Amino acid sequence: MKPRVSLVKGTDRYHNVRQALNLIADDIHVSDKRRVLVKPNFTSTQRQLAATHVDAVRATLDFLCERGAKEFVLGEASGIFDSNEGFANFGYAQLQERYDIRFVDLNRDEPVMVQGFDRELRPIQLRVARTALESDFLVSVTPPKTHDCVIVTAALKNVLVGCLISDIGADPRPVAGAVRKLVRLVPRSVKTWAPLQGLKNAVASQVVGNASSKFAIHQDIHGINLNLYLLAKRLLPHLAVIDGFDAMEGAGPLDGDPVDLRVAIASADSVAADSLAAHLMGFDAFEIGYLSYCARKGLGINDLSQIEVIGEDPATCRRTFEPHPLYELQRNWRHPRVESLL
Repeated sequence: MKPRVSLVKGTDRYHNVRQALNLIADDIHVSDKRRVLVKPNFTSTQRQLAATHVDAVRATLDFLCERGAKEFVLGEASGIFDSNEGFANFGYAQLQERYDIRFVDLNRDEPVMVQGFDRELRPIQLRVARTALESDFLVSVTPPKTHDCVIVTAALKNVLVGCLISDIGADPRPVAGAVRKLVRLVPRSVKTWAPLQGLKNAVASQVVGNASSKFAIHQDIHGINLNLYLLAKRLLPHLAVIDGFDAMEGAGPLDGDPVDLRVAIASADSVAADSLAAHLMGFDAFEIGYLSYCARKGLGINDLSQIEVIGEDPATCRRTFEPHPLYELQRNWRHPRVESLL
């Protein structure tokens, strides 16, 4: 049976997300789940465009409550910032007035070691937040954005990388604070300069060292797509919610430009949801490495002809996004050695 992916377009973010979820309500079974983890995206804890809007989370929580969920953990592990800043700056505190919800900085969570691979495809150990691995219903709520390594990031990558532990985001020491301050002080015009893009993650990985499993998997195009697939085998979301009211193009996932896409996508198949999101952004899901690996190995569907889209006609919502400056490089994710590690 084809997976169902809902697509709603409208002028109100909350309504879009609620309607998208209502369209797939029969696919979501959460009433008997006790460890429901809702995972927003705080690539930035100050720039709203790079982060999950609280109204999208509120719409998701209302839907889950109607489906029988009672208690929630809202967990995030920001890459270089303090996740608690995001909860405060983006208005998440108000959620505690209405829901039985607990905020967790996953960077401070107990780690579970999961094997990945470095840029030379040598085995490394990645630290995954135990709260995420032990949740019995995992929900990803995120905006769709272009990306500096994997072309597009949406629901699946939000969980796979967002549940990796980074000591930089949770570290109160001056050196960690200096890294965070430096990132904020560098002008966007400099950070998005194409000649610097290829150096950014490699340099950051060397500076941060073993302090961040996030940086450890972002070192090259081949390794990151393999690592995302390996993590997906352990951390596949049960519900994908993509809030495309405001999307990001260009130098994503942090410094790109806004696109008024005005859509919401929801599905129990996160690969299918992300594949539709990529299509709406003007990209082909088959050219996105980690989505292709996941589909090949039975973790979801990336072929739009094998997906039942309910709601809007995708043709009426599709735009052509400006890709990341490293887009052409990112397309070269296929590697014979990776094939042997799948």
